[in-house]
Amino acid sequence: MATNIRLRKPRNSSLRFQSFLVSDDITTTKPERSLVKGLKRKGGRNSYGRITVRHRGGGAAKLYRIIDFNRAERDIEGTISTVEYDPNRNVRIALVVYKNGAKKYMLLPDGLQVGNVVVSGQSVEARVGNALPLRNIPIGFTVHNVELTPGRGGKIARSAGTSVQFIAKTDEYATLKMPSGEVRMVPLDCWATVGTLGNAAFKNISWGKAGRTRHRGFRPSVRGMAMNPVDHPHGGGEGRSKSGSHPRTPWGKGCKGTRTRRRKNPLIIRRRKK
Repeated sequence: MATNIRLRKPRNSSLRFQSFLVSDDITTTKPERSLVKGLKRKGGRNSYGRITVRHRGGGAAKLYRIIDFNRAERDIEGTISTVEYDPNRNVRIALVVYKNGAKKYMLLPDGLQVGNVVVSGQSVEARVGNALPLRNIPIGFTVHNVELTPGRGGKIARSAGTSVQFIAKTDEYATLKMPSGEVRMVPLDCWATVGTLGNAAFKNISWGKAGRTRHRGFRPSVRGMAMNPVDHPHGGGEGRSKSGSHPRTPWGKGCKGTRTRRRKNPLIIRRRKK
């Protein structure tokens, strides 16, 4: 197990299998007030009140930290002031104070700490923490917070321990290998940040009890086989039985391997599933 993961002492049965991340890298527990706003809970429901994401609701109260996915302060050096915990994501965030007085949050890549200098610009050096267009990043580098459309802000590789490998370049497109194994093309004018995101040990946490999952805002998921036929295609029957049918969603669509994309994206060279 990773060195920055600690096991709880088994003082009771609920602690016996719990583990947690050591927070030695966090330098402050108070976020920057100008970069925080309230977060309304939606419980997985859209503006019509209909559930669009199942198994969501409850959870501990939290505020949203406004992250600068665009790295908008161009050609101005910024110094990492603090490293903070963000309850809305599994990667640490860093407060960057720029020379013009601006303060922005950015995702913290592995290898950066308080006092390091970062900058974004068209022709800045391609080193960890710097943001620049894919056109100016050498082939072979690993990047994160990658834009899909120029100017729309980073969308790809934003979670803990993830990165995208820059494997080829043409006149108009960069070829990237995603964390999932998918290989796709992205316009060279899209921006990305050099480096791999930190906190990679997050995926090794053992949550240990149902309550910790509820605190994160996830509600229980009931197996289809445990339902009645009116509620799920897998439901009903005497005893446990799938009736020999293929795995289905509650609405009857194939799942667990069934392809559901109607339109082929010409920019995807290789799907993550062979």
